[in-house]
Amino acid sequence: MKYSIVLSAALVAMSLAACDRTAVVAPVAVPVPVAVPGPAGPTGATGSTGSTGSTGAMGNTGNTGDTGNTGSTGSAGSTGSTGATGSTGDTGATGQRGKTGDTVVVVPVPVPQR
Repeated sequence: MKYSIVLSAALVAMSLAACDRTAVVAPVAVPVPVAVPGPAGPTGATGSTGSTGSTGAMGNTGNTGDTGNTGSTGSAGSTGSTGATGSTGDTGATGQRGKTGDTVVVVPVPVPQR
C-alpha cells in the first residue's frame, strides 16, 4: 500500500513527460482596405400608377353547395347476463360430546407429627 501511491505518481510524471507538444504559431492578420461609399445621388422620378383590374360580371355569384345528410343513430347494446350464484359454505365441525363419569376426590395423607 505504501508503494502504490509512489508508483502511481511516478507513472503519471513519466506519461506527462513523454508528451511532445508542437508550438502553435498564430497567423498574422493582414489589414484589408475597405472602400468608403460616396455621397448619395439625386432621387429618381416617380413612376406612373398602374391600371385597375377588371371586376367580375354584374350580379353573377357562385352557387352555394348542398347540405350533407345527417347520419343515423346507432342501436343500443344488449344487457349483460347475470353472474352465477356462489356455492354454499361447508358446515363447521361438531364438538365432542361431554363425558359423564365418577367424581374423583383426592384426600391428602396426614403427615405424622414429631
